[in-house]
Amino acid sequence: MAESPSPLPESLREPWYQGVTASHWLIVLIASGGWLFDCMDQRIFVLARQPALQELLGGSADAVVKNWGGWATTMMLLGWATGGIIFGIMSDRLGRVKTMVVTLLVYSGFTGLCGMSRTGYEFLAYRFLVGLGVGGMFGAATTLVAESVPGRFRAIALGSLQALSASGNIIASLLSTVIQPGKQDFLWGLAGWRILFFVGILPAILVVPIVLILREPERWKEAKRRVQEGGGRREHVGSIPDLFRHPTWRRNLLVGVSLGLAGMAGLWGIGFFSPELISAALQGESQEVVDRVRGFATLLQDVGSFCGMLAFTFVAAFVGRKPAFFGAFLLCLGTTIFVFNSLNSAWDAYWMLPLMGFAQLSVFGGYSIYFPELFPTRLRGTGVGFCYNTVRYLAAPFPMMLMYLNSALVAHQVDEPFRKAATILSFLFVLGLVALIWAPETKDQPLPE
Repeated sequence: MAESPSPLPESLREPWYQGVTASHWLIVLIASGGWLFDCMDQRIFVLARQPALQELLGGSADAVVKNWGGWATTMMLLGWATGGIIFGIMSDRLGRVKTMVVTLLVYSGFTGLCGMSRTGYEFLAYRFLVGLGVGGMFGAATTLVAESVPGRFRAIALGSLQALSASGNIIASLLSTVIQPGKQDFLWGLAGWRILFFVGILPAILVVPIVLILREPERWKEAKRRVQEGGGRREHVGSIPDLFRHPTWRRNLLVGVSLGLAGMAGLWGIGFFSPELISAALQGESQEVVDRVRGFATLLQDVGSFCGMLAFTFVAAFVGRKPAFFGAFLLCLGTTIFVFNSLNSAWDAYWMLPLMGFAQLSVFGGYSIYFPELFPTRLRGTGVGFCYNTVRYLAAPFPMMLMYLNSALVAHQVDEPFRKAATILSFLFVLGLVALIWAPETKDQPLPE
């Protein structure tokens, strides 16, 4: 029996706030906390990556440090993709809440261990293990919210979850202005970057409200019960082959992967190298000045990200998912090229990075809204994990590709090689625009069953 969206129920024609209770908001806030602190740990890595590797590699040349930074980012993305598969299946089979607990402990624990790294290879290994937990949290949190709140509230709830994640980035950027990652002997004889990673352990405390307050969605329990009672029907919970067998889910999966790859590779392969862009623009300044500018500029980049995700949520909720993605990917292409070719001072960083953050992170607000709407309940965690996390296998080479292009342009004595390498890779955002040709519009549609 084919699975497909049912006719639009009366509940979806009501105002978005109809039937929304304090309990629904509490679910959104706690789930948002899990993803918020996940993003905080990611931003700590982005800010601490360069000074950490400079120390661990014993003062190697800048090009060598940048190459290792690319590898560290690639290792995290590979772990992220692997965690997306493992914990996406776990989410469908064992539950959304249990998966959130496990992934939270994994990403916070190994973030702390990054601060104990003694060699570059240890650092890379810890980044891979952090990625496992990071990859699982998004799918579990978004499916929990999607299945727990009223239909008309779904886009706003999921968009808010993603927008609030920018607060985690902001917290990390603020921390870096106090705990300067490039400062040696910051505390107890340890460099600032190590202390920053130790702070990343603290989100593990969120396990307490997750266990005490959150409950598995009734929709998930019912879907699991139906599959168990299905007898000879070829339906399974958390099955990757089932995503490919059904033509609708297969098309939706390919659309989601294409949208995800365009945004992921663009952000992690280009946008999150903004600290390195600032360092290049401020050559000759003291490390203290560079750290301060990087901290405040990335903070403002995160404020732009927050606004971008809210803007995407508004357009997606009241106009449509596809128009929101179309406008967002166009902005990604234009702003990324502009910023990487125009940023030349601290003042430029303060006003340009928010523009790039607005564009590049706006599409991530779309992922949290759109991906859970593409798959049935029995496959939702697996499908979201595949689209949001597994694409990182495809996105993982892009940080190294940026550094390879940079090295090749340096070898050919091209002016501003790092900036030109980023410009070339920016055209990856066009993939997202092309994928929209086959993307279904899910506005005002119930979740498929």
